[in-house]
Amino acid sequence: MSVTVDANILIYASNEADPLHQPARALVQTFVRGPELLYLFWPTITAYLRIMTHPAILPRPSSAPEAAANITLLLARPHVRVPGEDDGFWELYRATAGDNARGNDVADAHIAALMRQHGVRTIYTRDRGFRRFDAIEMRDPFA
Repeated sequence: MSVTVDANILIYASNEADPLHQPARALVQTFVRGPELLYLFWPTITAYLRIMTHPAILPRPSSAPEAAANITLLLARPHVRVPGEDDGFWELYRATAGDNARGNDVADAHIAALMRQHGVRTIYTRDRGFRRFDAIEMRDPFA
């Protein structure tokens, strides 16, 4: 079985000031230990980097090298996969999102379509918007 995590889980795990820091960190450490396959998709990685280093979002943002080092540690694990879009992605994205995705829904649909394309069924996230995608299972680890 394989899973993925949304950027919000990685951000909570990295942001010591967040009330969810400890449980998120424990969850990420579970994934780091493996052996379950963990898929990290590029939209998640770049969202993590964008938010963790943004001074208007976090009162104490990470430096770019610190945030990049966190991602590098994850990517170095032998059971972590980072696939991109394969042939047929556009059609799968449209089938996943429909033609009405807009705003923040676009990024969620992108991740959901990548999950479908790579056979990943479960995403750990607090973003309830993922519930609208029938082909995937959204798990809120803090609910």
